[in-house]
Amino acid sequence: HLFASARFKLSSDSMQVYLAQPRGFCAGVQRAIDIVEGALEKFGAPIYVRHEIIHNRFVVDQLKAKGVVFVDEIDDIPDGSITIFSAHGVSDKVENEASERELPVIDATCPLVKKVHRQVAKFEKLGCEIVLIGHRGHPEVEGTAGRSKSSVHIVTNSAEVEQLEIQNPEKVAYVTQTTLSVDDAQKTIDALRSKFPAIKSPSTDDICFASQNRQQAVRELAQHVDLVLVIGAANSSNSNRLVEIGRKAGVPSFLIETPEQIDVELLGTAERVGLTAGASVPEELIEIVIERLQNLRQLEVISAQGVEENIQFKLPATLLNASQKVEFPVASST
Repeated sequence: HLFASARFKLSSDSMQVYLAQPRGFCAGVQRAIDIVEGALEKFGAPIYVRHEIIHNRFVVDQLKAKGVVFVDEIDDIPDGSITIFSAHGVSDKVENEASERELPVIDATCPLVKKVHRQVAKFEKLGCEIVLIGHRGHPEVEGTAGRSKSSVHIVTNSAEVEQLEIQNPEKVAYVTQTTLSVDDAQKTIDALRSKFPAIKSPSTDDICFASQNRQQAVRELAQHVDLVLVIGAANSSNSNRLVEIGRKAGVPSFLIETPEQIDVELLGTAERVGLTAGASVPEELIEIVIERLQNLRQLEVISAQGVEENIQFKLPATLLNASQKVEFPVASST
């Protein structure tokens, strides 16, 4: 069985909470947070971060309180200030703007997003038009599309593939956003391969292991519960995909950004609630949500058996040794 057996028979005010495994912070997010924390420790406040370091207001507010300043554009950063690129990655244009101003940059882009950037560069050298499967307006998609010197075709689903026009169908390649639904992305990939049989693909799956693991955990979770709650931000792609997967499994599923959003009406008559969290959610916030549930119903928390993620990404050299000479290449993520 996926879950341990219940220890008591449920009464009308009782509820079991099934905790998904894995959930919350992924390796790329943890690395990004460690970079900001390390920069604060080494260089002191203020530290400037372009856009939210990750999509989580709880974490962003904690970092603001420590002296981190989040800005929309490079122009908003004072001359000479320590500058961090968010985990979602940036375009060549943003990187060049920081370089032209000689800002000391630490790049917190997730290494798996960087891998997609390298694929874009490789396909471009081969003379391919590039199709990016992803959600328009998402910072990762904007950053990845901006790594190409020519225009990139962004498609969200298989229906958009039908409208896609390529100059040379023999010279086309695709990459994907790292936080997509595996099933939805595959449908779009299948449509691309059907329309453009010669299309080149990445050597490995672009959807990151953390997204895939959390999606599979929700699929399994949905088989055992009456309701799925996903902790995550409204602008978090991977969190929204978890909600979609729960709903596709036929289970009412809701995105919860703050504990206060959970009330008796939302829980309804659910006796078994699945609880998970997007890759930008710290365990601390998950615990606060559980406390909120405990205030509403008699609770038993049951942990799932699932994938244990032990991968860690190393920090940029700039932060590894407090005594070393500090050097700031514009892109120092790997």
